[in-house]
Amino acid sequence: MKNVDDLIESAAELAERGLSKGEIADELNVSRETASWLVERSGAAPQATSRSTTTTSANSPQDIHVDWSAIGRDSKRMGSIAEAMADLLAKHGEDVDLTIGIEKAGAPIATLIARELGTDLGTYTPAKHQWEEGDIEDLGGTFSRNFAGIRDRECYIVDDTITSGTTMQETIDAIRAEGGEPLACIVLADKQGVEELDGVPVYSLLQVISVGKDE
Repeated sequence: MKNVDDLIESAAELAERGLSKGEIADELNVSRETASWLVERSGAAPQATSRSTTTTSANSPQDIHVDWSAIGRDSKRMGSIAEAMADLLAKHGEDVDLTIGIEKAGAPIATLIARELGTDLGTYTPAKHQWEEGDIEDLGGTFSRNFAGIRDRECYIVDDTITSGTTMQETIDAIRAEGGEPLACIVLADKQGVEELDGVPVYSLLQVISVGKDE
């Protein structure tokens, strides 16, 4: 995607396919606020209610779009990236036997990392996938029963990007609620420069930081 108009068009297409604004945010690697703004700019959604967290077209959200599709569409490139990410996690020792991928994009990356590290694989679907408007705290995420369970195990967490850290923090909390202990998190790109969340170190291959001042 080369510009904002491309993002608006993509947001409209995803909305017409029935994806929630939270899922659109995940697909486009932007914040929920940005996803809402893009959908409303496209005309694919009605005007937001008073509880909306969106912004108006005159006050667009400050965000950075990360397009890593050149990696994602090629299995060989994905394998090479997963090898580099696994290398960053390997410093935590050989006792970790579970890797958790955050759906959607984090799951295929986690699969390859789990293979590199020789761990079991689990997946977590965050609350934002259900989110349209209002308080996301009213929603909850889920671990898939088709993959490995937490069972009081130490684990790694994998996602593609960090926008605000909210989804990663949610996943850490969900794992601890199941009795597990996350030892480290890894992402392709970090838009905030997050080094740790609630005592858990966060690693990234790229840190993409916006530099500038408000006008």
